[in-house]
Amino acid sequence: MDWSRQVSIKNSAEIAIMREAGRINATVLATVRELLQPGVSTLELDAAAESVLRKHGAVSPFKGYGHPPFPNSITVSINDELVHGIPSPKRKLKEGDIVSIDCGTFFEGYVADSAISAGVGEISPKAADLLQVTEQALHIGIAQMRSGNKTGDISAAIQKFVESHGYHVTREYTGHGVGRQMHEGPQVPNYGTPGTGILLRPGMVIALEPMVLVGTHKTKVLGDKWTVASADRSLTAHFEHSVAVTEGDPLILTVL
Repeated sequence: MDWSRQVSIKNSAEIAIMREAGRINATVLATVRELLQPGVSTLELDAAAESVLRKHGAVSPFKGYGHPPFPNSITVSINDELVHGIPSPKRKLKEGDIVSIDCGTFFEGYVADSAISAGVGEISPKAADLLQVTEQALHIGIAQMRSGNKTGDISAAIQKFVESHGYHVTREYTGHGVGRQMHEGPQVPNYGTPGTGILLRPGMVIALEPMVLVGTHKTKVLGDKWTVASADRSLTAHFEHSVAVTEGDPLILTVL
């Protein structure tokens, strides 16, 4: 795919709608985060997310997406599961788990997309460090989202920071443009070379999402055809924001 042909430049009115979608998305994630307690099922998290979306007149772009169709409104990935975990009534959270919640919001014709990772109860020092590094990598990438930079500047900054802490970034899954569609151009990997890629221009909106693994960059798709796990079953984490390129500082859309 030629990702440069998939780039959509948004005007100020469109950015305003996406900002509202982003607030709804952030509200969903904040609600779900409060429920991360031992014994809670991942399907309960999904039900809470759906309730918030309905309250705000929004729906999830995740539900029914892909082949096979994704069955839920959020993804819930635990420990070695990097992304795309399917909520289930049988999967219950345990003390010490790392849980990654990815949520999309479709509101008034536009999509917002963001993700958080958080611990359940008391987590190990290694897990806490992984969460801190991954979240910081997201903000390091966001800092590169300035008009005149290129997508490779974002990718290289994320990779350099993550690998300087001894962790790994995935090669198979990437950040992406977002707007009327959940996946637009440009594609933004979590690794790359400065000065390469697509030129950033005001009005571009990108969902940046560092996906970080402890033991290896390699992943595998599990039997449900959706859940992506680290190949060596080591811990993983995932943070994401939808961010607009402006004439000045980057504008994070998926915050309260």
